[in-house]
Amino acid sequence: MLKTYQKLLAMGIFLIVLCSGNAAFAATNQVGGLSNVGFFHDYLIEPFSALLKGVAGLFHGEYGLSIILVTIIVRVVVLPLFVNQFKKQRMFQEKMAVIKPQVDSIQAKLKKTKEPEKQKELQMEMMKLYQEHNINPLAMGCLPMLIQFPIVIGFYYAIRSTPEIASHSFLWFSLGQSDILVSLSAGAMYFIQAYVAQKLSAKYSAVPQNPAAQQSAKLMVFIFPVMMTIFSLNVPAALPLYWFTSGLFLTVQNIVLQMTHHKSKKTAGLTEPVK
Repeated sequence: MLKTYQKLLAMGIFLIVLCSGNAAFAATNQVGGLSNVGFFHDYLIEPFSALLKGVAGLFHGEYGLSIILVTIIVRVVVLPLFVNQFKKQRMFQEKMAVIKPQVDSIQAKLKKTKEPEKQKELQMEMMKLYQEHNINPLAMGCLPMLIQFPIVIGFYYAIRSTPEIASHSFLWFSLGQSDILVSLSAGAMYFIQAYVAQKLSAKYSAVPQNPAAQQSAKLMVFIFPVMMTIFSLNVPAALPLYWFTSGLFLTVQNIVLQMTHHKSKKTAGLTEPVK
């Protein structure tokens, strides 16, 4: 359930960014047009913009290739945060799998009792159970996710605020104009990413999800890619190119992390996930 809340938080913040970006593009209809003052611009947007220009210069002004390469660089930079969060999530799940029978028993009693004193007693029993197994649900917070957002969003706005990008093309499309095929590709990639993430979570999760969480995950598999496609159709193709590359990287990253963790568990002789 906590992982579901984290996904919803990430989706909410990302959609806010996309909405603000979409509104700005509707007004300017071009890459650029952002304010060039402030801490965020000076220490995040401008360095990323300079990096995009520098990499493009190495490839004779190929800004499309620059976006792809810098996207990979950014994702590699924030990768340790993803790995750290992933390890904490899996450790939390594995500990919860061990105490699941006791947790289920306490929760069943909580549902039946209406007495405040008895409820308080059961809640204390639950807290004691967590303490005995060194489980702290609050330690699974969203801090790593929040740390990486300024970096990813800074790069997003750097693409928007680099006017040179709008005047260049990549493959068959102009980076400064919307392109239906690139937009559909970005949406399809985010569908693949969400679908793969859901399947891997169901296969390797130490604790089975409840029906409500499963339904929420299934909805996100379809809703987020559709919204991504709609946004992509209304912005210059430079941004869907970034989203496509980022989605592909995250898909591969998730597969590698899940399979590596599962392989290490088998090597260590640990038990299979509880289903």
